[in-house]
This record gives sequence, structure tokens and C-alpha cells, in this order.
Amino acid sequence: MHRVLIVDDEPHVTRLIQQRLRSEGYDTVTASNGMAALAKMESDGPFDVVVTDYNMPKMNGRQLCQAIRERYSEESIFIFVVTARLDGPFRQWTEGQSQLEYIEKPLSLQDLIGRLSKCFASDDGEGESEGPSDD
Repeated sequence: MHRVLIVDDEPHVTRLIQQRLRSEGYDTVTASNGMAALAKMESDGPFDVVVTDYNMPKMNGRQLCQAIRERYSEESIFIFVVTARLDGPFRQWTEGQSQLEYIEKPLSLQDLIGRLSKCFASDDGEGESEGPSDD
């Protein structure tokens, strides 16, 4: 079962995402800000994916992403940043990151489910070649 950490300072948002992901078979844990997310990663990890809001108190989504990359292998955790901020510097920052994508607000849970499915499809071996070709 794939594990997802959901980070948002609005409890109704984390509940909504958590309920939907659980109904799709994901194991989920929530945190109310970036600092709490790092603590959950230490106490309840490992996680396959982090879904985080960008604008949060104490530690924003960008700071959280940087802290995750400093502590964990870049390939081990995929990060989705949910944001309404799509200015040039934000896009440049996300384009320069591997295993990181942004999701534009308002969040579509169906879009999130689709992206998670794609993320885990490659992780589960779908689309991999079955061996050398006979060419």
C-alpha cells in the first residue's frame, strides 16, 4: 500500500483529501504545517508521496520541499505542491526539481488521483520493458 503525507494548514482540506485517498486505497497521514510534516516523516515514515499546500504558516511548502530534499533521497519521495501561485519564479523553481510537480488551485481530487496513479504506475513497473529485444 502506498503511503501519502498530506500537509495543509486548513483542517477541512486535509480531511477531504485524506478521505478521498483512503477510498482509493492509499494509506494517509496528515500534518498541519511543514514543521509538523517533518516530525511525522520521522515518526510515521517512510512515505512515498507528500502532497503539500504552498502557503502555510511556520514553514511554507517550498521550505518543506527543501527540508525533505536535504534529509531524504531525491528519488525516494515524490512531492506535489498545491498552489494558486503560478508566477515565473515559482514555475522556474518547480521545473528545476525532480520528483516534484505543482497542482493548481482549486484542487481537483480527480486530478490528484490521476497524478498519483501515474506516479505509482512507473514505480510498480508498468511500462517497463520486458527485457532485451531480439532486433
